[in-house]
Amino acid sequence: MASPASDSTTTAPATDVPVGPVDGLSVPRFAGHSTFARLPRIEDVNGHDVAVVGVPFDTGVTYRPGARFGPAHIRQSSRLLKTYNPALGVEPFAHQQVVDAGDIAVNPFDITAAMTQIEHGAYELVRNGERIVSLGGDHTIAYPLLKALNRVHGPVALVHFDAHLDTWDTYFNAPLTHGTPFRRAAEEGLFLSGHSAHVGTRGSLYSSDDLVSDAGLGFHVVDCRDFIRRPIDDIISELATTIGNHPLYVSIDIDVLDPCHAPGTGTPEAGGMSSRELLELIRSFAGLNLVGADIVEVAPAYDHAEITGMAAAALGFELISVIAATSR
Repeated sequence: MASPASDSTTTAPATDVPVGPVDGLSVPRFAGHSTFARLPRIEDVNGHDVAVVGVPFDTGVTYRPGARFGPAHIRQSSRLLKTYNPALGVEPFAHQQVVDAGDIAVNPFDITAAMTQIEHGAYELVRNGERIVSLGGDHTIAYPLLKALNRVHGPVALVHFDAHLDTWDTYFNAPLTHGTPFRRAAEEGLFLSGHSAHVGTRGSLYSSDDLVSDAGLGFHVVDCRDFIRRPIDDIISELATTIGNHPLYVSIDIDVLDPCHAPGTGTPEAGGMSSRELLELIRSFAGLNLVGADIVEVAPAYDHAEITGMAAAALGFELISVIAATSR
């Protein structure tokens, strides 16, 4: 695994021929470094265009812990990834330098300190316009990641895939938890009201006031029931209109998937999306200005047969492919 991102020195994006993953026909997929997709480590190349970075933090969870082990689990589950994406017709590692930047070292006891560490570590990876795909960790990390990208791009369009709204004000008077990141982000103007969306929401709420409060933040909502009643192409078109031509950040809580597709998570909800539906929606962002993304709430202690880890790894591959398809 690479050294911590916060300890690395980031240069301008790579201009040489990119260094790709380890050849799966030369080195068995169960051997070698456990980087994402067996990509080079950040210290092994002169610069990067896209960084995959782990954020092993789960101090903000309100139910089942364990997402701090998510980055390592996703990396292990990514060993089966190959180099060509037939759905988008792109080789995502051939025309851009993608690296594994290791893990951002975070304080597991002090949430406020951890938020500062995450923002700093992420900013070091994107300050020259590079793109980032972060592996969580719980959903609290989306807040400092948005802060880091805001320093480069200003407010972004945000597409938030999740069973839950994550716009509550506090939990037990704590302002920073995995249920509050987008309330804090809204207060600081980190995303664009009217150009952002929740997708896949479902399940019980504390009261109807939750929906009223969330509506005031300017999210367009695609409820999970919409995937039963509407063609997916209709939803894709709707999201494209909502996003417009703004810089885009995608935040994926793995619990947006039904527990049969992602059992390894802290707050599962019945009636979720299929992995096929989610992958297709991610692919639809090709052509948009995707500046960053996170995949969070993978808790391997509740996973089996790497079902959740492989879904998360596939999502990471599609996100990197979207960036490649847009820039080619």
